[in-house]
Amino acid sequence: MSEGFDFLGFRLQWKRKRGTDNWYVYTFIADRPIRSLKDKIRALTPRLSQQPPRDVLRRLNRIMRGWSNYFRYAVAKSTMQALAIFVWRRVARWWMRLHRWSWTELRRHLTDHSGRWRMPSSDGVELFNLGRVPTERYRYRGNKIPNPWALANHA
Repeated sequence: MSEGFDFLGFRLQWKRKRGTDNWYVYTFIADRPIRSLKDKIRALTPRLSQQPPRDVLRRLNRIMRGWSNYFRYAVAKSTMQALAIFVWRRVARWWMRLHRWSWTELRRHLTDHSGRWRMPSSDGVELFNLGRVPTERYRYRGNKIPNPWALANHA
């Protein structure tokens, strides 16, 4: 378990919790699903693509929502944020090529009045932000799981 193993896209590994001497089994995202997601994003956002941005954003959102819902139970907050940055950069580079924008023009289109960056959007479809997906942990239920054999009159 200390080396870990991959199962259903997750990487299960026995690690020490930071700041303590306690050891726990952690669930991470394996490398293969991350590579697969990046390949799908690269396939949808090639720089020479002339597809309508709305359609591409819709397809990207579907893929990323499904992927993030599946992996939200892993220890993956930093991974999700890194993937959000990757997707944003891919879309930004594709839009620069599609609209023949310079970096200054891209910044003008993707910042608000206060200078903060926004997610790319086209015709009311905004790019899904993987970095804002809440990660959850499975709670240990222990003795709270009902056990029919522990009851006195189970027969």
